[in-house]
Amino acid sequence: MSSRKRLKIFTGNANPELAEEIAQYLGVSVGDAKCTRFCDGEIQVKINESVRGADVFIMQPTCSPVNEHLMELLIMIDAVRRASAKRITAVLPYYGYARQDRKTRARDPITAKLVANILNASGARRVLCMDLHAGQIQGFFDIPVDHLPGVPILAEYILQIGLDNIVVVSPDLGGVTRARDLAERIGATIAIIDKRRPEPNVAEVSSIIGSIKGKNVVMLDDIIDTAGTITKGAEALKQWGANDIYVCCTHPILSGPAIKRLDEAPIKEVIVTNTIPVPKEKMIDKIKVLSVAPLLGEAIIRIHEDLSVSKLFD
Repeated sequence: MSSRKRLKIFTGNANPELAEEIAQYLGVSVGDAKCTRFCDGEIQVKINESVRGADVFIMQPTCSPVNEHLMELLIMIDAVRRASAKRITAVLPYYGYARQDRKTRARDPITAKLVANILNASGARRVLCMDLHAGQIQGFFDIPVDHLPGVPILAEYILQIGLDNIVVVSPDLGGVTRARDLAERIGATIAIIDKRRPEPNVAEVSSIIGSIKGKNVVMLDDIIDTAGTITKGAEALKQWGANDIYVCCTHPILSGPAIKRLDEAPIKEVIVTNTIPVPKEKMIDKIKVLSVAPLLGEAIIRIHEDLSVSKLFD
């Protein structure tokens, strides 16, 4: 414990429950800090304990409302930097704006890069995140990035269920690497849904590459937002003769019609993690939430003690 005396973990308002779980894993308390609002809506941050010379980790997924949570994080980083923290690590279990990672049309912004620049400018000297939507976002930062995969946590749970005759399905071509990783961990084959997107948050299934007839399907994505992709995919898989369908994702954004769609879809279970909190009103029976706290806690210990983070996955 003595070596962790100068380790401090703080949190904004995005996911304080996860911060508490991580702190318990580390054997420390969440730092005394408050993020409130002035009358005009400006964010007020108060750090109520000394951080001088400390190794500070600020835990804040930039989930909805993304701009509020991002500004809380930036202001907290600035506050502890000005209070002489030795090193500041931004812990972003979910990195908002990650889907705006390249120009797909003329005059598009690359907002994922802009956010990386702002985090750097605020005083963060390291970033710890999980399942970035695009791996190359690591290169948008000029500071070290530790990027943790969510697949091992999901794989462990699927193995516990004890399914047989499994095929892991990627809902699009971009998720094939992630699907292959899961398939190798649970000893399954893979299949791919070929889809096209006529407009944002709209997906149409063209065909299915691979054999899924009579098999139990585990469909894997990094994010479930409006759940259009996943539910259309599940319906297509059922039509093509799939048996039970399980859906996995790391980041349960679950916006708009997502819960209604998941509830009505031919899906047996929706397995997610708590990188983003799932509010009580969205906790339908088929949602199972797994905790990323032990993984993030172990990564924080390793960063604090200058040990290898990649060894976590060997």
